[in-house]
Amino acid sequence: MKVILFNGSPKKNGCTYTALAEVEKELNNAGIDTLIFHAGEATKGCMGCKYCVKNGKCITDDCVNEAAKLLEDADGIVLGTPVHYAAASGMMTAFLDRLFYSAGDLLRLKPCAAVACCRRGGSSSTLDQLLKYPEIKEMPIVNAQYWTMLHGNTPDEIKQDLEGMQAMRTIGKNMAWILKCIDAGKKAGINIPDAEEKVRTNFIR
Repeated sequence: MKVILFNGSPKKNGCTYTALAEVEKELNNAGIDTLIFHAGEATKGCMGCKYCVKNGKCITDDCVNEAAKLLEDADGIVLGTPVHYAAASGMMTAFLDRLFYSAGDLLRLKPCAAVACCRRGGSSSTLDQLLKYPEIKEMPIVNAQYWTMLHGNTPDEIKQDLEGMQAMRTIGKNMAWILKCIDAGKKAGINIPDAEEKVRTNFIR
């Protein structure tokens, strides 16, 4: 079993990485393979061109297409971002918009957790934003004993947020437990539910 942890910070080894590394430790302790993927290099947002619908990948060939390939073997994911203006970083937003549109079918029913790191405020609205992505792909949400946010302006300060770091460890433990439960269910012959064909409507027809 494998979990991909997406670091949506432009800083590869900053606060968000520090938080995700704490989640990763618990996953590894439980025998789950992991990879922290730097998603803070997305070059542009989704253009709505639907190139990916016809060609199976995004027209902009950057870290999004690289991440999409990894999803084929992933059993769960963790989304991590710094807070910029009470929201996810611009790079993380661009990354998730394009990844979930171009490769979202690879994520159905895979557990997902979200992590937000901030200096002081804006983490609640950022988590709300991040969790919209797994909710629209039927992904079980992995929670902790408190909202999965950390406070600090540097990696060392993040480590001093003891309650936040505990939440990271709890995510790792809970994610590992859920993945093992899913695996046990598959071995027992419990299949995932069939997906209905999507019904698309708007409010004028």
